[in-house]
Amino acid sequence: MKQQVARLSPHQNGKVFAVLMAASALVILLPLMLIAYGFAPNSASAPPLYALILLPLFYLVVGYITVAIGCLLYNWLYPFIGGIEFEARAPDARP
Repeated sequence: MKQQVARLSPHQNGKVFAVLMAASALVILLPLMLIAYGFAPNSASAPPLYALILLPLFYLVVGYITVAIGCLLYNWLYPFIGGIEFEARAPDARP
């Protein structure tokens, strides 16, 4: 049976995506910062330590805003163009 998503929650989806983006940015930035500090000839050429906190925070804020705007846009356009369509089946049903 085909179904359509009629509404996306901007706050909930934005919150989840923002946390995922901040966590993944931290996972990626931590090793990169350690490598950068290891190869920097002196501390003046190394990236600032506060970047490790500010960049994931920036990703969190930008991720929340962009997903919330995307959900609002989806909700606004849904009556005109329809929603994302998917087909759902019971776990034991055969195709």
